[in-house]
Amino acid sequence: MAIDYEKEVGSAKVEQKFLYESGNEMAAYAAHQINYHVMGYFPISPSTEVAQFLDTMKASGQHDIMLVPSDGEHSSAGICYGASTAGGRVFNATSAQGYMFMLEQMPVQAGTRMPMVMNLICRSISGPLNIHGDHSDLYFALNTGWPILMCRDPQSVYDMNLMALKLAEHAKVRLPVMVASDGYFTSHQKRRVQAFAHREDVHKFVGEQPPAGFTDTLDRNNPVTVGPYMNEPDYINNRYQQSVAMYNAGEVFEEIAQEFAELTGRHYPMIEQYRMEDADVAVFLMNSASEIIKDVVDQLRLQGIKAGAISPNMIRPFPQKQIAEALKNVKAITVGDRADSVGGHGGNMVNEIKAALFTYGNTTTKVISRIYGLGGKDFYAEDGHHFFQLAMDAAAADRVEIPFDYYGHNPGTPENAPKRLLKPMDFESLKTGLITVKQNEETGKLSVKVPPVRSLMKKPRRLSPGHGACPGCGIFSGLELFFKGIEGDIVALYHTGCAMVTTTGYPYSAHKSTFIHNLFQNGAATLSGVVEMFWERKRRGELDGLGLKEDFTFVMVTGDGGMDIGMGPAIGAALRGHKMIIVEYDNEGYMNTGAQQSYSTPLGHRTSTSSIGKTQQGKVTQHKDTAQIMAATNIPYVFTGCEAYPQDLLKKAAKAQWYAQNEGLVYGKILIACPLNWMSEDKDGTDIVSLAVESCFFPLYEVERGTTTITYNPEEKDKRVEVSAWLKTMGKTRHLLKPENEPALRAFESEVQRRWTRLKAKHEHPDL
Repeated sequence: MAIDYEKEVGSAKVEQKFLYESGNEMAAYAAHQINYHVMGYFPISPSTEVAQFLDTMKASGQHDIMLVPSDGEHSSAGICYGASTAGGRVFNATSAQGYMFMLEQMPVQAGTRMPMVMNLICRSISGPLNIHGDHSDLYFALNTGWPILMCRDPQSVYDMNLMALKLAEHAKVRLPVMVASDGYFTSHQKRRVQAFAHREDVHKFVGEQPPAGFTDTLDRNNPVTVGPYMNEPDYINNRYQQSVAMYNAGEVFEEIAQEFAELTGRHYPMIEQYRMEDADVAVFLMNSASEIIKDVVDQLRLQGIKAGAISPNMIRPFPQKQIAEALKNVKAITVGDRADSVGGHGGNMVNEIKAALFTYGNTTTKVISRIYGLGGKDFYAEDGHHFFQLAMDAAAADRVEIPFDYYGHNPGTPENAPKRLLKPMDFESLKTGLITVKQNEETGKLSVKVPPVRSLMKKPRRLSPGHGACPGCGIFSGLELFFKGIEGDIVALYHTGCAMVTTTGYPYSAHKSTFIHNLFQNGAATLSGVVEMFWERKRRGELDGLGLKEDFTFVMVTGDGGMDIGMGPAIGAALRGHKMIIVEYDNEGYMNTGAQQSYSTPLGHRTSTSSIGKTQQGKVTQHKDTAQIMAATNIPYVFTGCEAYPQDLLKKAAKAQWYAQNEGLVYGKILIACPLNWMSEDKDGTDIVSLAVESCFFPLYEVERGTTTITYNPEEKDKRVEVSAWLKTMGKTRHLLKPENEPALRAFESEVQRRWTRLKAKHEHPDL
């Protein structure tokens, strides 16, 4: 059947085109049409794609937004705030823990009246860790002072992103605006979408940037102070003005929505009502679930039941008056909250709806609260029927039997409790006696003896088979080799990353030793607390009866950019001198979120946020030398390692354990292969990382009490190869070998040589 596009466009006055895209794609599409000045970003699922799509479009010359990859969401929020003070247009996208990490900055952005637009791709808040969609992050945004627009599908994501900027910059508002859509439900599901056909029409709708008179830190003729300390009564006056601006945002949004409707034929009132004109019972849902409930309404109407549905297009300011008006004749309504206000007898939306009814004198409409769809749990039509049945029961009985409850959960039972599948490892089997570390009492130097790897094969693996890592992943071969050099029991903490998410999934765990997980950025601080509690409880004699024969070795495993976002806490732990090991598996990117560039990504390497195109050929900056940064904290031992040189890594692991048990914090960096995102063969991982060493890109060395020693010198063994020999083994780097990319290749080779020359100088001169 042919589609009548003229009929679908309807009353539109602006030329539009049809696309078939996801919510994330449409957020990026709107941003590229607006052509923002700056986007500061940090990857987190499910919002990561927004930056990826913009990077791909920039590489092909479709926009010139300055995309700034930050070291964490707190920094990305700071980048955006700074950019917004400087007078340009600013954009961002985040989710869940990323938004929580930003949270401190959000009220500052609003309180100083700096406009910008941020997409919150809604996702569950830890803990426990869950990366799927609900509104628990969104509800933390309610008190930040940002107007919040809601999106039910990719079409509304596009439309709201255009309206959001116009709203943010309006003279009566002048606030940052959030555009919220559902993670994975909306962000990744493709739909047919209409978009402005021409960028100039987008610019005409959005309008020029506000005229002079607003704060701009780049106006040298009008120097200003941004964010001063403020006492009373000025502070309360500031908050009052912000409150006025927020309520203005509701009125201005309706004006903008009407203008947008006249242009496109698509209208977004503050609340969308579906068959509410004579409804006796209703259901209130937000975003993606609000489309499903319409089918249920239609089905009930066919049965003669006067059902209706309400969904907001804006929740800050909350459409209190409109909600009260819509419900004035409704006998009962079930309010579905996709997050709980724990301890508040309902989610945020149900309590705001109750307040709206109370404020406008409605004491008859019965309100039922249900928490649903947490952690990405799907919402189906049968669930909608259940919600309506609750409302119908309340209307018939003129009372609510259970005002508040969860829906879709299963009560726990003792027989369903997780059961131990793996027996604790025998402590004695973890101490082979084949590895010895002795300190020379006169010189203080360590003498280390390790056997061939085959002699340690009977030593139990600290990770069981059956984890979910990709074929050829080098994380676990590298970690297991490192752990072969650790004698005795360990307590391990893993940062968020591939090593964490592929080895745990409730109720299963691949970890035989005690395992802890905390937030991406805060692992070092968390393990510091574990370490100090161990030593304090041991001092007090509280561990005497627990069969503790020898001290634990405490190991934090990080990777996938964990030493970007977690660098500050790691340095703090190093400076405090906690007795623990930080071991980083370096796969040169944020692989667990889709292979975005991290600060360890080398120059010119291709990632999903350092694309290849006519205006960009991979990452534009050099890689971070984490080992040298940690060495600068003067910790007792720093090392680099690689599974291609097993004896070297075993010896360093043994040293690391000795220093961590006797002197203080140790840091080690192990290069590991990531075939999926390096675009290499699964079987070639060991050869590829070996070439990285032989080319001197990843030199093997240690810094012991400030003295640098190269532990493998390919030049002395006449094994050094050109950097290009390593680069040609990976799909992510072969483009650097093309003639047109020779300048980038030469710049990378020059940096590799510069760092190798400096390292040799430190090796030759112990005082350096």
